[in-house]
Amino acid sequence: MSNPKMKNLTRKIKKNGQYGKPLVSGILRALIVLLLVVVQVIFVVCLSLALAKYTVYFYFLIEILGFSVLMYLMDERNSSSYKIAWSAIILVLPVTGAIMFMLWGGRSRNSKEDKKVLAKMNNSYKYNKENKNDKESFNKEYPELKKLSNFLSKEKFPIYKNNNIEYYSMGDKAFRAMLEDIKKAKKFILLEFFIVAEGELWNNIHDLLLEKIKQGVEVKFLYDDFGTMFRTNKYFRYNLEQEGFEVRVFNPVHKYFDKLYFNYRTHQKIVVIDGNIGYTGGMNIADEYVNLKKRFGIWKDSAVRIEGEGVKGLTTTFLAMWDIAADGYSVDYNKYMPTADFKSNNSYCHIVCDGPANNPSNPIEDLYFNMIMESQDYLYITTPYLVIDDQMKKALVLTAKSGVDVRIITPHIPDKKTVKLLTEYNYGRLLKAGVKIYEYKPGFIHAKNIMSENCAVVGTINMDFRSFNLHYECGAWMCDKKIVNDIKQDFKKTLEECIEISYEEWKNRPIRVKIAQQLLKVIQVLF
Repeated sequence: MSNPKMKNLTRKIKKNGQYGKPLVSGILRALIVLLLVVVQVIFVVCLSLALAKYTVYFYFLIEILGFSVLMYLMDERNSSSYKIAWSAIILVLPVTGAIMFMLWGGRSRNSKEDKKVLAKMNNSYKYNKENKNDKESFNKEYPELKKLSNFLSKEKFPIYKNNNIEYYSMGDKAFRAMLEDIKKAKKFILLEFFIVAEGELWNNIHDLLLEKIKQGVEVKFLYDDFGTMFRTNKYFRYNLEQEGFEVRVFNPVHKYFDKLYFNYRTHQKIVVIDGNIGYTGGMNIADEYVNLKKRFGIWKDSAVRIEGEGVKGLTTTFLAMWDIAADGYSVDYNKYMPTADFKSNNSYCHIVCDGPANNPSNPIEDLYFNMIMESQDYLYITTPYLVIDDQMKKALVLTAKSGVDVRIITPHIPDKKTVKLLTEYNYGRLLKAGVKIYEYKPGFIHAKNIMSENCAVVGTINMDFRSFNLHYECGAWMCDKKIVNDIKQDFKKTLEECIEISYEEWKNRPIRVKIAQQLLKVIQVLF
C-alpha cells in the first residue's frame, strides 16, 4: 500500500473482472425502488383529490379521520420531533397526511415483521445470561454507576467482567489490529458492516478472509443492502458465495417498500474472531475510513477491541441479526460462544444494541439520556450529527446548568449539508446554557463516543433520530479506568484541532441559513 498508515497490509490486485461498476447497478436499483415509492405517493395524492370533490358530503368524516390520527399520534411514546413533523403534515394536508401516516407513520410493535424480529432478538438473550457474582462485584466497586448498570441489565444487556479492552482513536489503527487478529483465526470469523465499498481496504480484507476460508475457517459476512448498493456491483454477493463466504444481506431495499421499511437499516459494525476477540466502533469497510481516500478532509473515527467475556455480547448481537436477515432460526449459538479462559480482572462492560423493532422503547437513547443526567464532573461527546429532540436537549441544558463541564465535538467539514444545517441549528439552546461546542477543523469526525466519570460508550450510535429510532445500532458501555482515560485523552487531544463555536457567532449566522434551518426543523426526523 502507498499509505504508510496501512503499510503492514498486503494486497493482491485482482484482474479477473469480478468487481465491475458498483455505482451504476446501485443507481438502477435505487431508481426502481424510488419509482415504486413515487407511484404510491401519486396514488395517495390522487385518492385525496378524488375525495376532495366530495368534501361537502364527507367534511365531518375527514375531520374525524384527521382528529383520530392526531390523537393516536399524541398518545404514542415517540419523540416530540416525530410527533411535530407528522402533526404538521396532517394539519397542512388533512386527507393526504392522514393516509400517509396510516401507510407509513403508524408503525406498531404488533406488526408481523416486528414480531418476527423481536422473537429472534429475544431468542439471542437466552444465550446471554448475567453472572450474579459479577453483578454484585460491580455494584460494590462502582456504587455511583449501579443505577446505570442495573438499567442495562434490566434491558437484557448483562454485565461482563474479565475483559482486556483496547481503544483506537483512528480507523486505520483499528483495521490494522483487526487484520492481525483475523490472521490468527482458527475456527470462525463473524463480520457485520453498514457500508462495504470496493477499494484498497476491501481488497486487503477480502484476500485475508479468502485465505482463512481456504484454511477451513468459517466466515459469516452480513452487510446492509442500502449501505453497499452504491459501492459494490450486482455480482458482489454471488462472487463471495462462490469463494466460500456465508453471506446475508440485511433488509433488501425492495422488500416492504410499500411500508417504507427500507428506512430500517443495520448500522451495526461488529467483528468477532473465534468468539474470544471482538471489535465494534464507527468505521465501515471503505477507503475513506482509513484515510486512503480523501472525501471530507481527515476522517477521524473510533473503535474498541475487546478480548474477554464481553465478546459474548457482540457474538449474540451478530447472530440475532444474522437470523433476522433470513427466514427461520438457522444458528447454533453454542457453537460461537467464547472458549478461552480469560484472565481475571475488574474491567467491566455491557454490550448494548437497539433497533426499530423496539419502538417506541429505545434502550440506547435512554442510556444516553441517563448518562447525561447522571454525570457529575464532566460529559464529553463526539458525534458526526447532532439532531436531537427536545428531551435530549433539555437533559444537556440541565446538566450544563448544574455545573457539569459539557463539551461536544461535531465535524467542521460535513458529509451531508442538510444534516450540518440541522446540527448547527441545535447549537443555540445548548450554547446559551453553557454547553461548549467545538468543530473538528481538519475534516469529518465520525467517532461516536460519550463519556463521563468512570464510564464511556464507543459504538455505532449517532446522536440523531435515525440512530435512536430507525437503525439497528450497537456499542460497548465500558467501566475500565484505563480505557476511560484513553478516550478522555483522545478527546482532549482532538480539542486542540477544533474551533470553538460561540453563542454570539451562532446568533449572527446569515438570514438565509436561519430560514433554511427553520424549514428543515419541521422534517428533522427524516435525517
